[in-house]
Amino acid sequence: MSRNLTRLYFVLIGIFLAMPIVVVAGVSVNEKQSLTFPPQGFSLSWYGAIFTDPGWRAALLSSLLLALASAALAVAIALPLSWFLWRRIAPWANIFRVLGIAPFTLPPVITALGLLTFWAATGFYGQPWTAVIGHAIFFVTLPLVTLSLGFSAIDRSLVEAAATMGADDQTVFRTVVLPLIRPYLVSGYAFAFVLSLNEYIVAYMTVGFTMETLPIKIFNALRYGYTPVMASVTVLFVAAAALIFGLVARFGDLPKLLGAMAADER
Repeated sequence: MSRNLTRLYFVLIGIFLAMPIVVVAGVSVNEKQSLTFPPQGFSLSWYGAIFTDPGWRAALLSSLLLALASAALAVAIALPLSWFLWRRIAPWANIFRVLGIAPFTLPPVITALGLLTFWAATGFYGQPWTAVIGHAIFFVTLPLVTLSLGFSAIDRSLVEAAATMGADDQTVFRTVVLPLIRPYLVSGYAFAFVLSLNEYIVAYMTVGFTMETLPIKIFNALRYGYTPVMASVTVLFVAAAALIFGLVARFGDLPKLLGAMAADER
């Protein structure tokens, strides 16, 4: 009896969590240009509009370029920082860890206002590359955390053995360390990419309307009416996130990425 109640409880939770996605997906296939549920008719034309309409296509391209570049920059910052923190244990080293985690722990609007003030003071407000830097700073926490897990799971005796055989730091990193942390590197990039793709506040505060990403495009479109294209974009976001995280879980060994192996070893 208790087992059946437990199953029913989790089924109800699953339905409750899935309902928003079901409603949005239903709205995205409306035949008429209205945000109504249940859908009136069935049409996939709103998904096609994302790629055929010049405004939505440009916003999609801007979002992809921003997410690709900012995630790469976030990893480029997190990788040497996590490598340094793992190799050189010092009382002041944790200051850099706190600085790396701080932007993501603050409310997004605080980080966005700080970036807005900085770029306006330096005269670069509205430049597309400022959004790349802003997102990289905001999401650097994700690759920093995953890479820190990766480094903590490395057996230090392997590094010591390579150094004993005469390998320098670059050779040790390239031949020993990098293959071991690659799943964590990819997962950190994937997490930063997906969140950058969906982020609105930091992008809006740094570039305004000079670069229109998909989240900014959605909010701008709300001023002129409601269209199922907005729901289609939302479904596309969810599908992309599910696909990317699914690939990370499938090929990256998700329990290992979450630090379960390191915890078991301890």
